[in-house]
Amino acid sequence: MSEQAFQQLISGQTTGFFAAICRGMLWSLSMPYGLITRLRNACFDVGVKKVRRVGVPVIAIGNLTTGGTGKTPIVATVVQLLQELGYQPGIVSRGYRADASGENDEKRVLKKLCPGVPHEQNPNRVVAARKLIDSEKVDVIVLDDALQHRRIHRDLNVVLIDATNPFGFGYQLPRGLLRESLSGLNRADLVLITRANAASPTKLGQIEAAILQHNAELAGNIHRVSFLPTGLLSADGGVQPLTAAQNKPATILTAIGNPGAFVSTCRQFGVNIATSMFFADHHHYTEEDLRQVQLHAEAAQAPLILTTLKDLVKIPPGNTNILAVQIQTVFEDASSLQSVREKLLKIVDAR
Repeated sequence: MSEQAFQQLISGQTTGFFAAICRGMLWSLSMPYGLITRLRNACFDVGVKKVRRVGVPVIAIGNLTTGGTGKTPIVATVVQLLQELGYQPGIVSRGYRADASGENDEKRVLKKLCPGVPHEQNPNRVVAARKLIDSEKVDVIVLDDALQHRRIHRDLNVVLIDATNPFGFGYQLPRGLLRESLSGLNRADLVLITRANAASPTKLGQIEAAILQHNAELAGNIHRVSFLPTGLLSADGGVQPLTAAQNKPATILTAIGNPGAFVSTCRQFGVNIATSMFFADHHHYTEEDLRQVQLHAEAAQAPLILTTLKDLVKIPPGNTNILAVQIQTVFEDASSLQSVREKLLKIVDAR
């Protein structure tokens, strides 16, 4: 079953007796999964599992659901804010689905968004952080995708909630997309509701109310963020205006956790989506994959192929008709951005 078909199943879009049976089976599997996550969190809470400090402030970016909340652009934004405040941040991530070079798509994207910022990938993030501190002289660590990685002490937990699917269809894995129950919000110090421009004010208010229901101390620390398209980027580094794709038939190509959000982004600036090809999150494109994509686009008479930067970094420069939609992280208002900046400064200065 494809990732898209699976999400249609767990969301309830797929109907019928067989689909209902499948959801029931997935629900039964989510019970032991939920028990394991609760026991694991309890072990950290009471000190059975040890938390390690690394000697510098640590800021963790994470989410309650699997993939697709916009962690990579938020990591880049936090790193840039820290640099503006005069610090030398380093990035630590697990390196999930790294290729033979030892890098994954997220690291390649962050290289472009945060040039010169050291980035260490290692499932043992304590070791990775200490390596950066010793070898690169960084004075603050930004942990990517680390809400559930509790072995390393963090001074600030930033939790991302995607406005288009805030709570993973309401169930933990595999029945839904929640990595843990909403009680995980008790560990949050700051919540960013991403893709806020894709939700109505009523829905955003409901999301904020649900967050506060689980952690009332987050009042004043919930901010809305949008990812707005700004241009089109080719693999060779060239940039075109968004008008180059407006009102033209296009093929959508992506291998991300929330392809629907990217489709919505393309529609925002007037793309005529003729067809699409979605691959599993973090998929490494082969020459055959790209050949099939080109044939698919030609058959749909939509030779312009639009993708994300996360996808483009895995595509050879020769594919000149494949362009990534550049995005900019925009806070709802200047006061929200200033509040986040002050929060970072307070946390890092305190250490």
